[in-house]
Amino acid sequence: MQTSLIESLKDTAEGREADAILRSCVHCGFCTATCPTYQLLGDELDGPRGRIYLMKQLMEGGPVTEKTQLHLDRCLTCRACETTCPSGVRYGRLVDIGRAMVETQVPRSFAARLQRRLLRAVIPYSARFGALLRLGQWARPLLPAALRAKVPAPQTGEQTWPLPRHARKMLVLDGCVQPSAAPATNAAAARVLDRLGISLIRARGAGCCGALSHHLSAHDESLNFARRNIDAWWPYIEAGAEAIVITASGCGVMVKDYALLLRDDPAYAEKAARITALSRDLGEIVADTDLAALAGIGQARKLAFHSPCTLQHGLQLNGLVESILTRCGFQLTPVADGHLCCGSAGTYSILQPELSRQLLGNKIAALQAGEPELIATANIGCQLQLQTAAEVAVRHWVELLDAGR
Repeated sequence: MQTSLIESLKDTAEGREADAILRSCVHCGFCTATCPTYQLLGDELDGPRGRIYLMKQLMEGGPVTEKTQLHLDRCLTCRACETTCPSGVRYGRLVDIGRAMVETQVPRSFAARLQRRLLRAVIPYSARFGALLRLGQWARPLLPAALRAKVPAPQTGEQTWPLPRHARKMLVLDGCVQPSAAPATNAAAARVLDRLGISLIRARGAGCCGALSHHLSAHDESLNFARRNIDAWWPYIEAGAEAIVITASGCGVMVKDYALLLRDDPAYAEKAARITALSRDLGEIVADTDLAALAGIGQARKLAFHSPCTLQHGLQLNGLVESILTRCGFQLTPVADGHLCCGSAGTYSILQPELSRQLLGNKIAALQAGEPELIATANIGCQLQLQTAAEVAVRHWVELLDAGR
C-alpha cells in the first residue's frame, strides 16, 4: 500500500512504525473472513481492511469524524486478522496508534469521557476494584437478573500459597482484577508449579499491567503502570528469578510489549527489554516441565476450552493449553469457530454492550455444543464474561490441574 503521511507524523517513531505497517498491507481481504465484527455487521469499515483505510486517511491528513471513531471503537483488538494475514500486517499496533490520534481530533461527549475516566480510575487499582466488587456481591441477591449475572459470585477455591522451597524461582504478575474476582487462580498456579519443582513469588508493589489504560488511549498512564511493575520486579530479577509468569493472557500480551512501548525511555528501555524477554505465559512454563506428577488428573472429564484471543492471536500460543489438558487426562470437546472472540476484550463488554452480547451468545453456544462438564479458559476477562451466560462452571485451566492434587 502506498502512503503519504503528514509531515508532523512522518518524523516520529510512531509515524514511521505506522507507515511501515500500512505499507505491508496488500488489500487481499483475508482478514475480513476471521473478523468478528465484520461477520456480525457486514460493513467493510467494521473489518480490518476498512479500518486500515480509515487510519491511512487519518494519517495522511484526510477528514476524521465521529464515524471514524465509531468504527475504530468497534474493533475488539482481538488480532484474529493478524493470525490470518499472509503479509504479517501488525494491525493491533496500528489501531493503537490510530485510536490515539483520533482521540485528539474527535472530542467525545461528556458522558463518554466520564465513563472512560471512571473505568481507568477503578479497574486498574486492586483495592478500589475489590471494594466495589465486594459491595456488588453483597447486594447481588437484590439486583435485577441481568445485572446480577454481571457480578461474579465470591470465589471459594483454596487460596493458600506454598512456601518457596525450590532452587528454581519465578515471579508472578498479580494483576488488578484477578486478585479480587478470581483469587484462587494464582494460588493454584503456585501450587501446581510447586509440584513441578518451581517456586512462584509475588512481588510487593506490582499490579495492573497497563493494558486497560493503553487500549483506552491513555498511553502515558499505561507506561507508568509498566514502570511501576519493572521497579517492583527488578530486585527479584537481579537475585536470580528466571521468569515472570503471567496467568492472564491479556496481561501477557501487554507485558510482552513493554520493550516496544518503553524503547525511547532512557531510564527503562534496557530493563523493559529484559522484562519482555523473561515474560512467559503460564502454559509455556507448564508445557516445558515433566508432567508425570499431573498425569491422569483429568480422569477423562469432558471439558470445553475457550482459547482467549490474547493467547492464540496475541501470544500466538494456540493449542498449547489444549495439549497440556489432554496430556493430563481431560477429554476436550470440539468448539466451532474457536478463533472468534467471546466479546469481553477488556472494557469492550462495557463500552460496546450490544456487540459484546452477540459475540458472547455465539461463543457460549459453541462451547456448550459438546455438553462439557465445565468450561476452562486462560484469561480473567474471558472467564468473567463467559460466567455471565454459561450453564456450567467456568474456571481458569490451572485450577483444574490443582484440583487433582
